[in-house]
Amino acid sequence: MPRKPFEGVQCRCEFHTMELGCPLQRLFSTFPNGWPGAGLLLLRFCLGIALVCLGTAGFSEKSSEPTAFVLNLIAGVGGIFLLAGLWTPPIGAMIALDEAWMALVLYSPTPANTRTHIFLAILAASTAMLGPGAWSIDARLFGRKRFVIDRTRGKRPSL
Repeated sequence: MPRKPFEGVQCRCEFHTMELGCPLQRLFSTFPNGWPGAGLLLLRFCLGIALVCLGTAGFSEKSSEPTAFVLNLIAGVGGIFLLAGLWTPPIGAMIALDEAWMALVLYSPTPANTRTHIFLAILAASTAMLGPGAWSIDARLFGRKRFVIDRTRGKRPSL
């Protein structure tokens, strides 16, 4: 019989294991319904519509920089994802970085454009932190689950 290398030594440590669930569930804590959910829906819609409008307006401008094309593409596609409520925290963080880049690095002819991009970056960061709400695709895919437990299992039927 082969000997174990640490025979006779007791291990006093416990290994803590965690079951891996849905990784997107941990990015936001709740899917609020009612008035808070309506507020998140309104926030997502206003931000999404503004981003789609600014992204498409950026395509109509004659810009020779490929960076401007990519930034406007991120804004437009990110706005569509926010309107649907799909992958809200990562998309919101990406849009916040995109808008901050537009405000701080790219040249803006007027200070009003800079303020607009900073405002959109703050709204996108807020949306990323708060999550999608109950009325979103994220809530349908990764939201609360309802388990129905059959309490009559193993019991005799009553007469």
